[in-house]
Amino acid sequence: MDTETPKARYKAEDRVGVLEELLNERYSVRAFLARPVPRETIDRVLTIAQRTASWCNSQPWQVLIASGEARERFRKLIYAEAASGAGDGHDFPPPREYLGVYQERRRESGFQLYNTLGIARGDKAAYGKQAMENYNFFGAPHVAIIHTDEPLGVYGAVDCGAYVGNFMLAAQALGLGTIPQAALARHSGLIRRHFKLGDDRKVVCGISFGFADNAARVNSYRTSRAAIADTVTFFDD
Repeated sequence: MDTETPKARYKAEDRVGVLEELLNERYSVRAFLARPVPRETIDRVLTIAQRTASWCNSQPWQVLIASGEARERFRKLIYAEAASGAGDGHDFPPPREYLGVYQERRRESGFQLYNTLGIARGDKAAYGKQAMENYNFFGAPHVAIIHTDEPLGVYGAVDCGAYVGNFMLAAQALGLGTIPQAALARHSGLIRRHFKLGDDRKVVCGISFGFADNAARVNSYRTSRAAIADTVTFFDD
């Protein structure tokens, strides 16, 4: 059997350069234009993301995409539940708490958002109002829900995380903006009921996507990244 690696279309430096550019450009978009994304563009994002590696090639991700009236019906429903204070919880336990450097990074990111929007530190009402924009999908014309099969457990969820990363990079390459949203997974029961999913389907997260509103102030800041020395340990001897 011929297992020769296909010849690359681009030189290595060009290939890694494009990847670096996409990763550096990508950010969580919190204001979108109302203009819908053409279906052929969405299909191309999905085709690219489908190449994501997965445990035993299980490809556990299933994706629901709501657009148009379907998106609006879903938005009203999940917004109302979130606004009521009700919630049926995540299918996968969220972090128990953020400690040390993780808390520092979380706070830095939050304060960047609030400072950009002119929200005073400690203004919990304004914090809450901004958090509720998750359930308006930040104005995005499309929202995807990523779910997996319950028996695959955490391995299925990890594979879905890789899929989400590749979905966002493919979208970025095609001129789209995205924001991955764990907040939507707080209402997994509602999602299952609304989209008529079986109890064996476990919601990982949502992704709101569309064309970024580049004029919106909320889209003007960028989060930092840790140094390699802070995240990697080498053993050479």
